[in-house]
Amino acid sequence: MNESYYLFSSGKLKRKDNVIRLTTPDGRFKDIKVEVTKDIYLFGEVELNTKCLIYLGQMEINLHIFNYYGFYTGSYFPKEGNVSGRLLVNQVKHYDDEKKRMFLAKKFVMGSEHNIHRNLRYYKERGKDIGEEIENITYYKSEIDGCESVKELMGIEGNIRKSYYKSWNKIINQEIDFEKRVKRPPDNMINTLISFINTLVYTTCLGEIYKTQLNPTISYLHVPGERRFSLCLDISEVFKPLISDRMIFSLLNKNIITESDFDRESNFYHLKDKGKKKILQEYDERLKKTIRHKILKKDVSYRHLIKLECYKLIKHLMDDKEYEPFKIWW
Repeated sequence: MNESYYLFSSGKLKRKDNVIRLTTPDGRFKDIKVEVTKDIYLFGEVELNTKCLIYLGQMEINLHIFNYYGFYTGSYFPKEGNVSGRLLVNQVKHYDDEKKRMFLAKKFVMGSEHNIHRNLRYYKERGKDIGEEIENITYYKSEIDGCESVKELMGIEGNIRKSYYKSWNKIINQEIDFEKRVKRPPDNMINTLISFINTLVYTTCLGEIYKTQLNPTISYLHVPGERRFSLCLDISEVFKPLISDRMIFSLLNKNIITESDFDRESNFYHLKDKGKKKILQEYDERLKKTIRHKILKKDVSYRHLIKLECYKLIKHLMDDKEYEPFKIWW
């Protein structure tokens, strides 16, 4: 099983027999069953020792750490056991070869654009006045094939997102002044939700990449960096419209998340714990949600779709089958 465990309490995290136990300052404790857990998310001030980390490594459990504001700061991963020198060489070759890199970079943008378009079409069919935004995105889509550099392609991707975000005030029923994407720091409820949930998608992609032989630092659309797992950014571009964006629309339009879930004094920059918990519960349910796969002819979860995306990329890098990005078909 691939269960995620979310911890908000402060205290000490340690191994206790065959479980990981969090003991709070008042003496209470929570036990995490390691045999069904693959990811632990820490949102509280937690102390842990090397004995705990060693056990997490032995059980192949990933540990993701978030700061006071709920923003991702880093992860602890067990020692890599699923490695392939041949795949690593091919992964680097596809980055060094400009033509091969551009092929993959364009595929990631095309996948993202398709899934964004599906979201907008859904709301247009339900009476939302977003025809202009759809026309703009369709125009930018026609420009993708003609891009000759990753920088130019990133500009197109940015314009697609800019047009997409302009439609959000029409899609979302709550009165929120959302004019543009602002990251550091987010300046309203929507930007804070985007930052928080996109980070969850990013860490999920990282966890699924870790299960494969891919190297998460070698990417094609985003520039590889020394301090980030940039391949997660590539893959998450494809899945953010399905998981993150649809989730935000649902949370706000159903009034599951409202102003009361934010610290207004921080200009909605800080999500309260009750808001985070509601988001994480919804996120966990979304990852477990299943759809009937058109090719596999069986039900697969959203989380498994991300893993399948990794395997599709591996097949492309090994010259087995040309990569086609995941595209929403429902």
